[in-house]
Amino acid sequence: MINHSTFQHAQSAHCESGVVSNLFRHHGMQISEPMAFGIGAGIFFGHLPFVKVNGVPGTTYRTFPGAIFNKASKRLGVTVRSESFRSPEKAMQALDEKLAQGTPVGLLSSVYYLPYFPPAYRFHFNAHNLVVYGKKDGNYLVSDPIMDVATEIDPESLVAARFAKGFPEPKGKMYYPVAMPDQVKWEKPIQQGIEQACHYMLKIPVPLFGVKGMRFLAKRIQKYPHAVGDRKAGLFLGNVIRMQEEIGTGGAGFRFMYAAFLQEAAQQLNKPVLSTLGTELTAVGDLWRNFAFQAGRVCKSRAGDETSYKDLGDMMVQCAAAEEVLFRRLAQVKF
Repeated sequence: MINHSTFQHAQSAHCESGVVSNLFRHHGMQISEPMAFGIGAGIFFGHLPFVKVNGVPGTTYRTFPGAIFNKASKRLGVTVRSESFRSPEKAMQALDEKLAQGTPVGLLSSVYYLPYFPPAYRFHFNAHNLVVYGKKDGNYLVSDPIMDVATEIDPESLVAARFAKGFPEPKGKMYYPVAMPDQVKWEKPIQQGIEQACHYMLKIPVPLFGVKGMRFLAKRIQKYPHAVGDRKAGLFLGNVIRMQEEIGTGGAGFRFMYAAFLQEAAQQLNKPVLSTLGTELTAVGDLWRNFAFQAGRVCKSRAGDETSYKDLGDMMVQCAAAEEVLFRRLAQVKF
C-alpha cells in the first residue's frame, strides 16, 4: 500500500482549476481555485460550428484543456512535467511509479468511464481532470475536485477513462509539479492572467471567439428553427445549455469564479477597482443563468409564445454587450 496520508482533498467548482489548486497546495503553495483559474486565464468563449461533438456544433466557455495548468504553472514559476502515452500498460506503469514515490498526479479522463459518478452524469466528455494520489487494495485513490469527498476507482475503469476514444482523446495524459518556487510574487502573474483574458474576450480577430463569438452564436440561434429544423434546433440549443451549465463549471459558473478571482486579486494587489469589476461580473453571470433557464424552457417547449429563438439570441447579445464593457474596463486597469 502506498502512503497517501499527506494529500488533502478539497472540493472545487471546476475540475482543472481545482486540480491546480489541490496539487499546488499539496506542494506548499497556498492558492485558491479562483486564483488558479484567473492566473491561468481560464475564462473564454468560443463557438465552433465546424467542430462537432456527438454530431452537434461545439461551444466552449473556457480555454482548451490543460491551458489553465500550463499557464498558471509558468506564471507562478512552478516546474511541471506532462506526459501522454500510446500504450495503456506504459501509462499505468508510469502512474504507479509516481505514486510509489509519493507524488500525486493529475490525469485527463473521460467522465463516461468514472464509476463513482452518478449514471445521469456519465456522458462522453473526454477533458475531465482529476488527481490520483495513492493505491489501496488494488484500487486507485482519487481526489476528483467536483466530488465532496475523496473516492477510489478500479484499474480497469481508470484505463478506460484515460484512453477513451473521441474528441479530444485523453491519450493517458498525466501531469504533476516537479519543483516549486521558494516565494511567490503575485502581482505579475495576476497581471499576465488578466491581460490574456482580456485578449481572449476582446482581441482575437476570428469572429468565433470572445464577445464576437457570442454575437456570432446569437445570430445562429435565432436562425436555428429555419436553418436546421425544429428537432435539430432543440438539440443544438440543448448543447449550448449543456456546455454552459453541466460541462465543468460552465459559462455562468466561470463568470462567478472569475469574479471571485478579481475580488481576491483586489485584496492581494490593493486595487479596489478589481473588486468593483468582480461584483459587476457576478451580475453578468446572472444574465447567463437567465439565458440558460429560458433556453431550457424553449428546449422543453414550456415557454409557449413568451420566449422564442429570437429572444434567446437577443439575450446572448445582451451578455456579449455586458462582457465587452466589463473587459474593456478591466483592460484599462493600471498595475
